[in-house]
Amino acid sequence: MTATAGKKLDPFLLEWGMRRFTFFLLLLLSVSVGLAEPVIVIVRHAEKAANGGTDPDLSPAGRSRADALARILKDSGIIAIYTSEFKRTQETAAPIAKLLGLTPTVLPAKDTTALVAKLRELNGNVLVVGHGDTIPDLVKALGIDAVIGIPDSDYTELFLVTLGEKPQFIRLHYSF
Repeated sequence: MTATAGKKLDPFLLEWGMRRFTFFLLLLLSVSVGLAEPVIVIVRHAEKAANGGTDPDLSPAGRSRADALARILKDSGIIAIYTSEFKRTQETAAPIAKLLGLTPTVLPAKDTTALVAKLRELNGNVLVVGHGDTIPDLVKALGIDAVIGIPDSDYTELFLVTLGEKPQFIRLHYSF
């Protein structure tokens, strides 16, 4: 749902597409809840600013993406949010955390073992905001054997993992 060939999309079409995506995501989450299996929603942080050294803030586009993520997940039953120690993950999670009245838990980006242990303790849907180089390890540690490569320029990935005896995996893309 982005502009193509320099043309802007009609705001109605953008809203309709966002509603359709939200409906699909909620349907997937409700099916999982019906099976009593928690869903781990995993996203890469939104677009980061070009300046800021090793810990930049989000860019204006990144802030817009974080707001879109909050709109998408507002009715998803998220009970906990995990981010890394970097500002870009925390700023990506901030709109949904505020909307849901949650305080994100911050864990070191490279400590996949601690994150997985926390995720397995919870009995509800969770959002994890990670990084392009940490998400593949997290998905694998959750029992999924998919090969995941996230290009540096891609901020559209949204992964759903249901925990349980046989973990399930869904890979989606979202735009704003």
